[in-house]
Amino acid sequence: MASPLLEVRDLTISFADSSPVRNLDFVVRQGETVAIVGESGSGKSLTALASMRLLPKTASISSGSIHFAGQDLLGLSERAMRERRGRDIAMIFQEPMTSLNPVLTIGRQIGETLRLHRGLSARQARKRAIEMLDLVRIPEPAKRVDDYPHRLSGGMRQRVMIAIAVACEPQLLIADEPTTALDVTIQAQVLELLDRLRRDLSLGLLLITHDLGVVGQWADRVVVMYAGRKVEEALPDELFANPLHPYTRGLLAASPRLASNLHYREAALTEIPGNIASALREPGCPFVPRCPVAVYACRGGFPQLVLPSPGRLVACPIAVKEPSHGAAVGI
Repeated sequence: MASPLLEVRDLTISFADSSPVRNLDFVVRQGETVAIVGESGSGKSLTALASMRLLPKTASISSGSIHFAGQDLLGLSERAMRERRGRDIAMIFQEPMTSLNPVLTIGRQIGETLRLHRGLSARQARKRAIEMLDLVRIPEPAKRVDDYPHRLSGGMRQRVMIAIAVACEPQLLIADEPTTALDVTIQAQVLELLDRLRRDLSLGLLLITHDLGVVGQWADRVVVMYAGRKVEEALPDELFANPLHPYTRGLLAASPRLASNLHYREAALTEIPGNIASALREPGCPFVPRCPVAVYACRGGFPQLVLPSPGRLVACPIAVKEPSHGAAVGI
């Protein structure tokens, strides 16, 4: 097994009156795709931003560590961290139209990274930008390199974001909801592109998503987050076949399952009652207000992550005691 590329331990992110991410642990290895899943508000994007040292000024990392290739990122100066960003660690943000500069051509925006981290001349950077556009399968890259973002479709803008991210061939790529607002066909193309780049460049991929279909097809390991905490970790096949945590079961039950012939047009999907806001300042397990199997002891404190079987982690003593959780779930 490869050594950890990104190693996050006991990470807690705090604002003035809250800690939306608490005691989070996970590892991404070279050539591996790790998916972090959970509904909006679970802390996925904050975790990605913390890994890049791009948290807003109102947020701080109150405890924990983030190591990249054995180096403590939290101990680096801002100047040293800027040298890491884009060169060794890159990120694809959720919405390309707000991430790309509308008054600069896409070629100039790709070339900026290359000139900063690789020291290329303007001519060399332009040539490399064309190569990157070709790599991400944008038609007529020599013409498109001079286009502005508003002239591209949503899928092509997302490909430009990927081209910028991988231009310097980073070791780690963080993709924060890379298929948001894209239609199904374009989503598949973008995900296939990311997977091909992962294999060709041997990079580690941290995939932030709420799409369980994406997880089932592309991830090597899955981390399930709820209200800022990791509640389960497993291989995708194991997670779908036998979800342990009540929250994971709820997520799967709320998704259309074509393999079991369940679709919203034929039958109502199961709903998780309430919302994630009910977890605010919950003294015990944050899922208690929405959990169908919670007992009084669940309010005593956040349950420890335990290892019910090799390669699996779950933070629910009730789930660990239960021998089985029904039939497999197919996406």
